[in-house]
Amino acid sequence: MSKPNRIEMDRRIPVGISSCLLGEQVRYNGGHKRSRYCLDVLADCFEFEPFCPEMAIGLGVPREPIRLVGEADEVPRARGTVDQSIDVTEPLLASGYRIARERSHLRGYILMKGSPSCGMERVKVYHPNGMPNTADAGVFVRALRETNPVLPVEEEARLNDAVLRENFIARVFAYDDWKTTVEADPSYHNLIQFHSRQKYLLMAHHYQGYRELGRYLANAHELPLEQAMDEYLWGFMTHMSHKATRKTHTNVLMHMLGYLKKSIDSQCKQELLEGIEQYRLGQVPLVVPLALLKHYLKRFGGDYICEQTYLNPYPHELGLRNYI
Repeated sequence: MSKPNRIEMDRRIPVGISSCLLGEQVRYNGGHKRSRYCLDVLADCFEFEPFCPEMAIGLGVPREPIRLVGEADEVPRARGTVDQSIDVTEPLLASGYRIARERSHLRGYILMKGSPSCGMERVKVYHPNGMPNTADAGVFVRALRETNPVLPVEEEARLNDAVLRENFIARVFAYDDWKTTVEADPSYHNLIQFHSRQKYLLMAHHYQGYRELGRYLANAHELPLEQAMDEYLWGFMTHMSHKATRKTHTNVLMHMLGYLKKSIDSQCKQELLEGIEQYRLGQVPLVVPLALLKHYLKRFGGDYICEQTYLNPYPHELGLRNYI
């Protein structure tokens, strides 16, 4: 991933991160796992709030490593790799619950892969006899997600995948939109407005979810506002966690092209259709047909379509759509 141009934002979005990814020497051996992408790129967008669960519960540095231990049919526990009488499961869970409560302003969390505390998934679980057994999530992140299931979380190593990277960052910015516009000023109007501008971004991630939430909002005013907001947000963030594909992006591009069919001539329309088809076939990245579409929408599109988050879900300097 090449470093994009410097990103200028009115404010940076608060995002939690495993301390070792910022270069802090908090690992069991006194080392770190400094992430160049987080520090050199995402730090322009995100106000990182580092946290190390092991340090928070007093394990110190250096320390005996811990790992997940358990039978295949039970929830694993975090125990010492040498002395299995060391069991820090409950303190790590308490730490996760506390951080989720105290830092409810966070819009996302970037985690250390494979960590028995912070690993999001596929963390090795060992049988009590010491043999590798199965896989699970880290103890800290289990509590974090249980307390706030809509919080976007991702492992730093998975950000090397262009689709997963784009998915996570899109969710963080969408969640920030929700926190600053709907949660900060709750009303049915703001809820509907949020859905209206996020409509095509949601469609790109999960078409069925887009239809379900549209039907839900048709009758949401009959529910207590807090319930309507909670249920909508859970559905929205769940559907947004689906990875957008060339097929779903193509569907959105064609829908948005429909807003121009009476405003542009046949030659311009053909140019757009060719760009979308080249993208569908994998010959060009998403940024190619999208740049052309945005050009014509700026000239001929109405307010509704031009205000769609899909067109600019995050700063273009990140270059995320150059790789998908």
